[in-house]
Amino acid sequence: MIDKVYVATKNKGKLKEISEILKPIEVISVYEVVENPVDIVEDGSTFEENARKKGEELSRFVEGYVIADDSGLVVEVLNGKPGIYSARYAGENATDMENNLKLLKELEGTPFENRDAKFVCVIALCKDGKTIETFYGECKGKIGFELKGENGFGYDPLFVLDNGRTMAELSSDEKNRISHRREALAKLKKFLDNVSKNN
Repeated sequence: MIDKVYVATKNKGKLKEISEILKPIEVISVYEVVENPVDIVEDGSTFEENARKKGEELSRFVEGYVIADDSGLVVEVLNGKPGIYSARYAGENATDMENNLKLLKELEGTPFENRDAKFVCVIALCKDGKTIETFYGECKGKIGFELKGENGFGYDPLFVLDNGRTMAELSSDEKNRISHRREALAKLKKFLDNVSKNN
């Protein structure tokens, strides 16, 4: 029975989201149990490469399963940017606001109908330095012209859904029902349930 997984993140918002979706499995940050784990350079060219690299490296430090995700925003008219650089789009230590402002600047003059975008998430499930399986999720929308909403993080205030609301205008329950991470985590949960049944 799998009753616990470690997550390769220090992001409290992400941990909370993952815990809510994977209930009743206990979710713990690897960084809470490993002293000074290696700093992992995310130098892969795809979301999957980065997720696998993080998960494989950190799963050497703990007993049990580690999940690592790489996720970001893909904007069609910008040839897929910011993509794997979503968190550091405006620079290495950029804030969410700086990244959002850079994105708005890049899209200046682009009409709404050409602002197609999607959030992408790839989760790697790793153990003992190896990837067991990867899971993909996406959520489609468009990039708005101004930031709206107080919830969420990252590009949520600019990401407009089909219903006209931004991701940051949703409650965490609403977001967890439709997010790219939700889709990937739902596939992961199904996989873990099967592993538990067969053990």
